[in-house]
Amino acid sequence: MTGEITLGSEEISRYTRHLTLPEVGMEGQKNFKGGKVLLIGAGGLGSPMALYLAAAGVGVLGIVDDDEVDRSNLQRQIAHAESDVGKPKVDSAREAIRGINPHVEVEAHPVRLTRENATKLFAQYDIIADGSDNFQTRYLINDAAYFAGKSLVSASIFRFQGQLTVFDPHNGGPCYRCLYAEPPPPALVPS
Repeated sequence: MTGEITLGSEEISRYTRHLTLPEVGMEGQKNFKGGKVLLIGAGGLGSPMALYLAAAGVGVLGIVDDDEVDRSNLQRQIAHAESDVGKPKVDSAREAIRGINPHVEVEAHPVRLTRENATKLFAQYDIIADGSDNFQTRYLINDAAYFAGKSLVSASIFRFQGQLTVFDPHNGGPCYRCLYAEPPPPALVPS
């Protein structure tokens, strides 16, 4: 975005609860609006992340996912509805986001994240949010975020347990690979 970031009267009304929080306030909400987040995955983790980021007022939300909505996704992937079955997840998520907050710009990337496209995709955003569901992608995301100098917000789940971590090695913290040097052997990974 160019120029000073401002909030219109509709946005002020929408974000009034944020604006009254001393930890957010007007400057924090303007930072949200000026932010660009790239979300990897629009499934069980990515769906709620996308909806909450949109509700919070993140200005630009990029979504990377090459999958289509399947009926078996609907009990946990809340950005998608029955009418979305067969649609690309990035399109379904974009529609859900527009329904929540028309002020958010959604950039759909209907591709699988690869070593060949990660650097170019990551360069366009401020923060990378990992909602992937496999270790191969998780390590690729970490490595690309590290080399792009981007902060990485990483979420993972296993049955009824969840974990959320911010990796910011460029500001003194560790990266994902710093904590878990190598992925576990495939035979040890639960489904």
